Amino acid sequence: MEMLNDQPVFSAELIPYRSLGRKGFRVLLVLCALVAVLYSGFFLVTGAWPIGFFLGLDFLLLYIAFRANYRAAKVKEQVVVSRTNLSIRKFSPKGYVVEHRFNPFWARFRVRRHEEFGILSMHVSGEGRVTDIGSFLNPEDRESFAKAFRNALATVKLKI
Repeated sequence: MEMLNDQPVFSAELIPYRSLGRKGFRVLLVLCALVAVLYSGFFLVTGAWPIGFFLGLDFLLLYIAFRANYRAAKVKEQVVVSRTNLSIRKFSPKGYVVEHRFNPFWARFRVRRHEEFGILSMHVSGEGRVTDIGSFLNPEDRESFAKAFRNALATVKLKI
């Protein structure tokens, strides 16, 4: 009987959305490099070489910004709800894992909402502890996750 109680009622893996994939990133970088090389060449020939240097620096900063963005996209959260456990595992971009466990009967799911923007933040609290959940999700994904997660908690609490 204990084995049936530990079966997940709800399981979700939350990952951030990135609109530009790897191929798009490469195309954007090649186009920006071509523009930077063309303009740098023009300014070098006309005697304004510092401008060419700064165009190269701009390109390097663009590359660094996109790499940092893609590195931040490696973050994810796994949420599992069963009758005996609510587990939220957070994976950092460096690979560190932090797990938050709650008793699903005592857990409270709080949503902070704005009229115009929708859900601003989501938190799970219980037993004197609080953790945020899905902070990197876009508004539509926050809405759908909040609805499904709230239903899962209600299902677990109703099955006594």
